[in-house]
Amino acid sequence: MSSKVGTKFWGSNLRYDIPASIVVFLVALPLCLGIALTSGVPLFSGLMTGIIGGLVVGLLSGSELSVSGPAAGLTVIVSAGIVRLHNFENFLLSVVLAGFIQVIFALFRCGFLAALFPNSVIQGMLTAIGLTIILKQFPHAMGGFGHFENESGFWEWFGQNNTPHELLDAFLSLKLSAVGISLVAILVLILWESRWIKGRAFLGKIPGPLVAVVLAVVTNQIFHAGFPNLALHAGDGHLVVLPKLNHYSELLGQMISPNFAAVKSSEVWVVAFTTAAVASIETLLSVESVDKIDPLKRVSNTNRELFAQGIGNMLCGLVGGIPLTSVVVRSSANIYAGGQTRVSTIAHGVLLLFSLLFLSSILNLIPLAALASILILVGYKLSKPQIFREMYAKGPDQFLPFLITVVAILFTDLLKGIFIGLLVGSFFVIKASFYSAIRVVRDGEDVYFRFTKDLTFIHKVTLRKELLGIESGSRVYFDGSRAIYIDRDAYEMIRDFSETAKARDIQVELRDIRIKSVPKFWRKLIGM
Repeated sequence: MSSKVGTKFWGSNLRYDIPASIVVFLVALPLCLGIALTSGVPLFSGLMTGIIGGLVVGLLSGSELSVSGPAAGLTVIVSAGIVRLHNFENFLLSVVLAGFIQVIFALFRCGFLAALFPNSVIQGMLTAIGLTIILKQFPHAMGGFGHFENESGFWEWFGQNNTPHELLDAFLSLKLSAVGISLVAILVLILWESRWIKGRAFLGKIPGPLVAVVLAVVTNQIFHAGFPNLALHAGDGHLVVLPKLNHYSELLGQMISPNFAAVKSSEVWVVAFTTAAVASIETLLSVESVDKIDPLKRVSNTNRELFAQGIGNMLCGLVGGIPLTSVVVRSSANIYAGGQTRVSTIAHGVLLLFSLLFLSSILNLIPLAALASILILVGYKLSKPQIFREMYAKGPDQFLPFLITVVAILFTDLLKGIFIGLLVGSFFVIKASFYSAIRVVRDGEDVYFRFTKDLTFIHKVTLRKELLGIESGSRVYFDGSRAIYIDRDAYEMIRDFSETAKARDIQVELRDIRIKSVPKFWRKLIGM
């Protein structure tokens, strides 16, 4: 189904999109703040990026269900970029330029790159993100100290902030009231997925995460009133912390402008290209993943998505925000909460803006334990054991790239893990290609070579092995009529064999053996 959906369709799904937007808002709020904190920028910057990701990118997006905002995968680039460019204003200029570069990517139709990633690697990415969500949210669920809001944490074995160290600290500093709130929230979320609740006309329309959050706030306020020792406090890192604005005019005062005078700096352009490349790759992978779990199986327009991301990042840089990408965590929460169209994404941006202006005092009452529970269940849906069983049943060529991608992401980071998964997946593709592109049939002294698909340099090993096994006095027939593509390396190997065959009393007959044009696979990708 196309991603193009009419206004009538949007309006008819408000009963699904509005509740889903609330869920996405509740998930996005602490993530926007936490990623800004991790990146070493003002918390306001993270919120502004989330707002632009909802209002602007949501409207222009090539995907109906993708949700954009600040991403944990860019935190290293942000913090390192600020150090490299000496100040935040220079970095903001690189964000503006990165957005411009993404628009250029879109105009050159670079969205086809999403099709280069195997399904096994995409599924591995989703599963690894689910597991890291669970690992990074357990400390909040147990009432541990520290900040663990990132969407995908990494297993850094050396240092004080690695995942095992955070989990150990959480167990040692757990707070029973936070554990209780988490357990109740999870029970509410599970109950709200049951047929008993969904079958109720009124209750079925109320999003379970909203019920869990409201119940958590009420419970914590009761603790404050009657059991102070059990109460969760913002000072201990257990509650949402949102900057307070006394007047809407203060919103403009919080914005930081980029330093356009630095546009001639080569360092600024290096950071801009790096940001654009990484943000584009993460966006394409996220959109590919969203299409995979979209119940309606719509196909997103990746070039339009790159254009939307570029416009969004240009605006982020202009108002003091950090780079944005399409984000799997929020997009998954949107889908699992019942979102049907881009209205849920846009509405979540409206809620972020409204909360920043008017609801900071109320939102600062929300225990992070409740939000952690929502994310833990999202993580479970992305990484449940059934997924491992299904991938295993598909065979080693699917299961091994999937499993290695999961492990690599957990022990390195998102991009490195995906790259490792691609290498493993490519190995199986090349291995399969060795045996499927060349068909050799021997009938006495007659040897028939039939090339059934694209013939490239990767087949030289197999082709050389078969040619070396041909005995003197044989008759060899090469049939390239079914090969859409024959590259120069393969052609020259066949030609060289033909030239030396006479000396070995070998007769050679060539049928449609010539250098052929671009492979069919690539022609499809680039629209030829």
